[in-house]
Amino acid sequence: MKIFNNIKSIFFTFIIICILAFVYFVVYVKAEPIAYDFFTKHVLTKRLPFDIKKKTTGHDDIVLIVIDAKTNEKYRWPWKRERFCPILNYLKDYAKPKAIVFDVIIGAPDADNPESDKVFFNTLSKFNNITTAFMPMEQDWENEEEGLQYEKDFAEKFSIKNIEYRVNKHEYEIYNSFLKNPKDYLKSIKHMGDPFTFPGFINGNLYPLFRDDVYRTHNYTTRYKDTIYPSLALSPFLIIHNYPKMVVTNDYIDFPDLNYRIPQKTSKFISFTPIRFYNTEYEYIYSHKNYSASDIMDSYFDIQAGRKPLINPEEFKDKIVILGANFVSGAGTNDRSNTPISTNHPGIDISATAVDNLVHNDFLTITPKWFNFLTAILGMLFVFLIIQKNNLIKSVTYTLAIILGYILFAALCFYYIIIVNVITPVVMFVLTMIIAYTHKYTIENRSKEQVKSAMSRYMSEDVMKRVIQNIDNLGLGGKKANVTVLFSDIRGFTSLSEKMQAQQVSELLNEYFSAMEPIVTKYNGIINKFIGDAIMAVFGEPINDENHPLNAVKCGYEMLLKVQELHKKWEDEGKPQIEIGIGINTGEVFVGNIGSERRMEYTVIGDTVNLASRLESYNKTYQTKMLISQSTYEQAKNKIYVVKIPEVEIRGKSKKIDIYEVLKVIE
Repeated sequence: MKIFNNIKSIFFTFIIICILAFVYFVVYVKAEPIAYDFFTKHVLTKRLPFDIKKKTTGHDDIVLIVIDAKTNEKYRWPWKRERFCPILNYLKDYAKPKAIVFDVIIGAPDADNPESDKVFFNTLSKFNNITTAFMPMEQDWENEEEGLQYEKDFAEKFSIKNIEYRVNKHEYEIYNSFLKNPKDYLKSIKHMGDPFTFPGFINGNLYPLFRDDVYRTHNYTTRYKDTIYPSLALSPFLIIHNYPKMVVTNDYIDFPDLNYRIPQKTSKFISFTPIRFYNTEYEYIYSHKNYSASDIMDSYFDIQAGRKPLINPEEFKDKIVILGANFVSGAGTNDRSNTPISTNHPGIDISATAVDNLVHNDFLTITPKWFNFLTAILGMLFVFLIIQKNNLIKSVTYTLAIILGYILFAALCFYYIIIVNVITPVVMFVLTMIIAYTHKYTIENRSKEQVKSAMSRYMSEDVMKRVIQNIDNLGLGGKKANVTVLFSDIRGFTSLSEKMQAQQVSELLNEYFSAMEPIVTKYNGIINKFIGDAIMAVFGEPINDENHPLNAVKCGYEMLLKVQELHKKWEDEGKPQIEIGIGINTGEVFVGNIGSERRMEYTVIGDTVNLASRLESYNKTYQTKMLISQSTYEQAKNKIYVVKIPEVEIRGKSKKIDIYEVLKVIE
């Protein structure tokens, strides 16, 4: 049996562990990203009034030029590509930015406007600090031979050369071809970067499992058939620093000569870095300062005409400028995505944020998975111990305090750009509380059953139930109550027991008590205690009974009849005969637990008890079998025949009292 119980315990423990692991995984995958987004938007990107140092919007040296709705109203999209030239010339000739990010994909040549393409490509060729966007694709080349040659030429010009690539966790190829750019376009530019990144949770598998289409990360490098290309955000950094040596591992991108490192994580598909988002305070959708492309064009024309420009070129001097589109119109202009801080976040601002993080080393600190797991485990153990050691109110209070404390801790971490799991530990704490209370209830219920089984042999079932129901709140104390107390005693039992062996005495008493106990219970009484061969029973408490005086008398009368039945049985068995005397009194008593904190007894105390005991002893004096007091008689007189014994002097009483011998109970 013990081995079976051990196997059963191990099995249930295993089941609970499996349930906890499953819930942890589901919450981590499904709910944690939502909590991450909420804390990113409402905590990480906010600043307390007294904290003037925290940067909540993008840095001032990253600015946007946006082809927006205002630009589209003045210069209708789609453009001839030479329309970009005034913006580019404004930047090259007057603004002098450090680097320019051209966040626009240039696909096939404009067959209707080849001269416009030529002007545009010629303008691009004059820039050494501009990077444009290319697009690797998942589908295969339509013409494999041409595709392989395109890959070779593209890699020779635009791949990162000064690099050590030590990433060893990529198991799958994502890309198999490129969106082919016009040849003259590729000749005119010197730098290209991949603008695309994968949506997903910062600690999850980004692709393809568990994607939720929320962009939280950026991949600063793109691996294409073992060739490494920069992202559109990394490219300006490389331009500014003249392509320093790079060392790429599973955990970081290191620039040894610059003493600079980009943290990253590696999945089976890509390496990625969580984006540290900023508050979208500019026009409610941008986190970086931005200018309409039409204003830049007009400013260029103003300068060319000798007029004061609408936008001073000094606004862009020595800054990184990102040029892209964001308005609802044709393909490629409504470049918006879902991010933690916005459901309609402009792609150009996401790119600017990735550049900003890199240039200013403003990355999130992501706590490792083991830390989050250990935090959850320790918190669960703490909650479990609290519940095992405390009552319900304290346990719930302490557990809620732990949960609120952890949420506050998580909020502080997010505020200071440290990312921890938020909702997963909280759910595990609550689940632990449920399991702990289930466990505690099961153990206590089993314990109560064991106690109940043991206590039923020592006390009245009703007292036992009272103790079990209040087992967590047992203590000294009680109340005053009106009850009826019955004492019964075997006449001459001391001399009788001297003539019997101990075993015979025990058997006789056990059979006698076993016969009396059901009678007491039948009339809503409890046997408070056995005193040698005597019984003390109480009616009216803890069982509420308005007719307790009459029921006590009925009980006593039936006990006398039962003794007569035992006489016949014992006579046949050759056992000695016994007689009993009964005393009954009704009155006010103290009822409750008395004793010490370590040892207590549920009983009744008071003069009422003493008088009942005295009446029982007076049966010897008056040669009676059952005597009751005046108070009991007054409440039971309509149902009993009695003989009055007047003016009896009772020891301990200053006045004589009337007592009554019960002859018969009327049914």
